[in-house]
Amino acid sequence: MSLLERIDQPADLRRLSESDLVALATEIRGLLVEKVFQTGGHLGPNLGVVELTLALHRVFDSPKDRIVWDTGHQAYVHKILTGRRDGFDRLRKQGGLSGYPSRAESEHDLIENSHASVALSYADGLARGHELRGEHDRSVVAVVGDGALTGGMPWEALNNIGGAPERPMVVVLNDNTRSYAPTIGGLAAHLAALRDGRGGFSVFENLGLTYLGPVDGHDIPSLESALRRARMLRRPVLVHVVTQKGRGFDAAERDELDAFHAVKPMDPQAAAPRPVEAPSPDASWTSVFGQELVRLGESNPEIVAITAAMAEPTGLLGFAKRFPDRFIDVGIAEQHAVAAATGLATGGLHPVVAIYATFLNRAFDQVLMDAALHRSPVTFVLDRAGVTGDDGASHNGMWDLSILQVVPGLRIAAPRDGSRLRELLAEAVDITDGPTLLRYSKGAVGPDLPAVGTIDGIDILRRSGPLDVLIVGAGAMAATAVEVADRLAAHGIGATVADPRWLLPVNPGMADLAIRHRLVVTIEDNSRASGVGSAIAQLLRDADVHTPVRDFGLPRSFLPHGKRDDLLSQYGLTAQDISRAVVEQIADLAEGNEVNEPVAELTAAAKQERTTKDERSTRYPHSSRADAHGGEAA
Repeated sequence: MSLLERIDQPADLRRLSESDLVALATEIRGLLVEKVFQTGGHLGPNLGVVELTLALHRVFDSPKDRIVWDTGHQAYVHKILTGRRDGFDRLRKQGGLSGYPSRAESEHDLIENSHASVALSYADGLARGHELRGEHDRSVVAVVGDGALTGGMPWEALNNIGGAPERPMVVVLNDNTRSYAPTIGGLAAHLAALRDGRGGFSVFENLGLTYLGPVDGHDIPSLESALRRARMLRRPVLVHVVTQKGRGFDAAERDELDAFHAVKPMDPQAAAPRPVEAPSPDASWTSVFGQELVRLGESNPEIVAITAAMAEPTGLLGFAKRFPDRFIDVGIAEQHAVAAATGLATGGLHPVVAIYATFLNRAFDQVLMDAALHRSPVTFVLDRAGVTGDDGASHNGMWDLSILQVVPGLRIAAPRDGSRLRELLAEAVDITDGPTLLRYSKGAVGPDLPAVGTIDGIDILRRSGPLDVLIVGAGAMAATAVEVADRLAAHGIGATVADPRWLLPVNPGMADLAIRHRLVVTIEDNSRASGVGSAIAQLLRDADVHTPVRDFGLPRSFLPHGKRDDLLSQYGLTAQDISRAVVEQIADLAEGNEVNEPVAELTAAAKQERTTKDERSTRYPHSSRADAHGGEAA
């Protein structure tokens, strides 16, 4: 039996000798390499925290002591040591282990949110709670990376933590000099000075915390000694731990791009280090955007690209290499990115802020009260919009259309294919009287969907049969809309498939199209709550158009992790599910009304297969049937 097979809970670690711990660390790295390359996931961050995690679980008594992981993709080793070793065959797969801490999996997990920079605030709240409840025998430990400290929230938390010297808390600074990319700015320089022994009084001490370190993050006895001392001081303490991202796997250690931050399923033997400027090998949405932005930058010297510590994942490496003086990495600081972009726009430039859709949630106030209020020509490009899948609830970009459609003057586009992404990006950077936004999915770009015509600026992708159903597909869901139309045609139902290109504000021409059809169907991979379907229904109400609207989208809930296609299927967003529901609704509309003959022929057959209304609501829980005035259909 291997050492690792004898570890079922953290208490088992305390029986091991120093030599056993070194051997166990090697076994854990072997397991990580084997399993993460099978399933895909975050490899580099976890290879770097093996010894640190062992030391934490030997010194502190989880779950009585609270260990809070910031940016929980570094918690794989924590999962292995808390009874989930055997679950790594299904890491990040539907029904399997989450790639982040999960309260449903273990009492040892506290924060499921995988957005960076929040752990210190959680820890401050936990420590205050222990104090108020008189639980003085419990420790609170927050593990935060140097990259996360480039955000604003940790400093808000440190301001509060340092202001209460009588309240115990241990902050473990996992300093590996990078998030995806190397950590930037004044903080990076300060930490480098501390690592080199020339930093003098640390900024953390100035804020009221005791500073211990730097400590070798791969020397378990040194780690344990520092952590025990921090616990015994019974006050706010920061332990500065220096680790190496990708530790113990040669290709990751030599990978200049991101130390194998995240890997796709592949043979570990085939994994090779990449240079910083490594291009994406796939024809992805991200790579199409990145290439087009470089092309636009050649002819427009006012374009400036901004990233929040994610140049490679958002496709900006090419722009950064070609125009280094017009590329800005602000660190994990989305609020600053948006406000600084507004300043750049005020100064006569056109910033392009490339960011994951879910991360722009953090900067909503700046989008609203800075970029929009001042009608600043800033272009936001939201990668990973809609269902992203494997990374779970807090990475799905399914809220942006709901949140951002309330922003006055913000124009929102969703390209359906690569050609439209290029067109819409070019249009966006030419707009000078307000902010613009493009959103697109994760993964490969499908084949182009050419328009067969254009009406009032709305692309028509399919037109067949009588004017029964107007189908509006938002962005990448346009391909599904076309397939729905083809399935309806097989049932004798006519359909028009429309792509507005610019989704919001809704093109008034949509009312003219809707009034000529018997039913409007909208398909989006955003939340149905205040999504595109809701906006179109509101337009029709305002225009006094009574055509019923059936909107298909995601439920107002946090989605589990899993493959994008599997999740779309789970929530009824496949062409088969949607076309079946539309056939049933057309049959309902045919009752008591004059209908086109092909639809009349369909009605009798459809009635034989229809479920009851209650069964339908169970079968299609994530669509709604409402007339244009917002009432539920009878």
